[in-house]
Amino acid sequence: MVSVNGKTVTELGTKVNPGDDVRYNGERMRNERKVYLLLNKPKDYVTTTEDPKERKTVMLLIKNACPERIYPVGRLDRQTTGVLLFTNDGEMAKKLTHPGYNKKKIYHVFLEKSFTAGDFKKMADGLTLEDGFIQPDAISYVSTEHKREVGLEIHSGKNRVVRRMFESLGYRVLKLDRVYFAGLTKKNVQRGKWRFLSEKEINMLKMNAYE
Repeated sequence: MVSVNGKTVTELGTKVNPGDDVRYNGERMRNERKVYLLLNKPKDYVTTTEDPKERKTVMLLIKNACPERIYPVGRLDRQTTGVLLFTNDGEMAKKLTHPGYNKKKIYHVFLEKSFTAGDFKKMADGLTLEDGFIQPDAISYVSTEHKREVGLEIHSGKNRVVRRMFESLGYRVLKLDRVYFAGLTKKNVQRGKWRFLSEKEINMLKMNAYE
């Protein structure tokens, strides 16, 4: 039933090369097209393919995007919004979510009270959380008038790290929006909508992932 370059194959684990003619019942098998998609994630969606608690997942928002099975790269908390990448390029997804991957992520943080200058300095100098020391790459007020809104650049992939950093200083995060991830922004993509990456963005992503 299976042949490689015209020869019948019966041995399990036979290796093939990308250019080989692999056929099943006479029909040639083709590599699945690689797909790269960016979603501007709304809140109240979990970043999983399935949820045992039957909550809404991000897969619902991109279900008709393409025939290929694509998956979210990394996670955003249920209440966190913003840039979320989907792909079926497993190698790239692995690189982008590896703990050693040091590319920046930028978050727009909305707090329930003004962020004081003293706490701003503490955050900039770095904090010790229950899972170790963490220091942002950059921190700024979104505007001088709105001290409740902070921009935070960070490369850590630790779980809920941005929320935990502010909580450790006594602040409750009302809203958290990821505005930048691995060179990608949500510019011109409405909340809950998606778009495919351009060829230029895909090449940039590959350079970022493999450099």
